[in-house]
Amino acid sequence: MSDLDFPYRFDSLGRTATTARGDHIRDLIEQVLFTAPGERVMRPDFGSGLLALVFEPNSSTLAATTQMLVQGALQQYLSDLIAVQSVQVVNDDSALRVDVSYVVLLDRSTHVESFAVPGSAT
Repeated sequence: MSDLDFPYRFDSLGRTATTARGDHIRDLIEQVLFTAPGERVMRPDFGSGLLALVFEPNSSTLAATTQMLVQGALQQYLSDLIAVQSVQVVNDDSALRVDVSYVVLLDRSTHVESFAVPGSAT
């Protein structure tokens, strides 16, 4: 079975592009992480607020806050699709990297995805 691809686009046949289930779930995680609360009119509470932390000083406090925000948002919005195993936040010099380990509930497969938030202040 295939799901809508993100970002929305048309394929080479002029139809809505689709993607495999695993890629679709990664796309959904990305949408939760990089959508700011209030950005979606019909779901004003949707999102994690992760991008609001881009201009905060890169520190262990920021990493702990980010970990809590990400874990909570993923559990709130995607708990019917995935079970979050862990969220690791790594402070790099110029970016904040978020590693999410999760289990897809449909087939019990384990995945680890990495997302980078560029431009964090140092």
